[in-house]
Amino acid sequence: MKKPKNEPSGFRIPPEVLKDMSSLEDVEHLFKDLFKQAVEAMLEAEMTEHLGYEKHSASGRNGGNSRNGITTKRVKTGTVGDVLLTQPRDREASFEPMIIPKHQRMSAEIEQTIIGLYAAAMSTEDIKGQVQDIYGVTVSPSTISVVTNKLLDNIQEWQKRPLEAVYMVTWIDAIRLKVRHNGKVHNKCVYLMLGLNNQGKKDILGMWIDISESASFWLGVFSDIKARGVEDLLIVCTDNLTGYGKALAASFPQATHQLCIVHQIRNSCAFVSYNDRKEFCADLKTIYAAPTREAAKEALEEVSKKWQKYHYAFESWRKNWDALTAYFDYPPEIRKIIYTTNAIESVNSRIRRFSNAKYQFPDDNAALKAVYFSIQALLKKWTMSIPHWGLMLNQFMIIFGERCRLG
Repeated sequence: MKKPKNEPSGFRIPPEVLKDMSSLEDVEHLFKDLFKQAVEAMLEAEMTEHLGYEKHSASGRNGGNSRNGITTKRVKTGTVGDVLLTQPRDREASFEPMIIPKHQRMSAEIEQTIIGLYAAAMSTEDIKGQVQDIYGVTVSPSTISVVTNKLLDNIQEWQKRPLEAVYMVTWIDAIRLKVRHNGKVHNKCVYLMLGLNNQGKKDILGMWIDISESASFWLGVFSDIKARGVEDLLIVCTDNLTGYGKALAASFPQATHQLCIVHQIRNSCAFVSYNDRKEFCADLKTIYAAPTREAAKEALEEVSKKWQKYHYAFESWRKNWDALTAYFDYPPEIRKIIYTTNAIESVNSRIRRFSNAKYQFPDDNAALKAVYFSIQALLKKWTMSIPHWGLMLNQFMIIFGERCRLG
């Protein structure tokens, strides 16, 4: 049935109430009172449904559970700011309100705003100021921490999610973050593993935090991904991480280990005077850009003779020659993506932008939250296969055959 045209629709504030209002502040107080009354009425309705009888009803006498007075609760809202609510209680303390859940003192809207600002690399003080400006409520640093800590369960779930059986290429690198522990600030490493699956799509397989590297640490990492379903890694690209080679050989003995050429160049340049570095790096290029491993070996001997005064710069080249030159066994398209860890360096650069805003983290969990936020933003963009994947897939199939697990 349609309402008459002259009949007002919705809620109307009585005119006599409006006559007494003389400022916007009066309007704000009115809406806060209305909000308070509406929420408290909804809480009472929830309690009635929970107990099964109306307030003061005789049917509730000697019926077991019953109302047990009230409690007050201050809630931060995105609509009318702070509101002091009166909430009913029951004797068995079994009442679980839906509209304002137990232990929640902030609206979902404000919580999502805090999480979004945190994910945008804003500092705690900046978040506090933004929430004050937008909603007119004050949140403490501890409140911000409590809100973002709710995502720790999400992080644990993400860290335990099942992985694919095989990854064609895996890149591993670390980012150093300043983390406070026992009153001191330590440089801790968050290790990330980036995987390329047999559809040519990238994914972050996990993150692990530690102060130092060791073979036992890496064995733990590999045990983790194995437990989550990984059966084979075809090519693994890393910096010269302590203990990594032994752990990889023990966990995935068929995997090809490629050391990052860019990191190797940086390590070599540490032994070279600044004035010689430009020419020195140009000569190093004749090694890693050679067409074959044999040509690269000849170039190494020639360059090392030319720069005999920097003989220590070439020791690690000779010591790690097999792992440094593994990419020569593959076609140019695959070489391009495996001879450096640039793929994961771009991930780390995004995390560094976030961590620089934070400067230092109060604990490991805060550091992991920061890394997790950055990773999730990247994963949303990784929806397509990498360029030229069709060609590379054919090459992988020829080289690795059934290990690619395509069907």
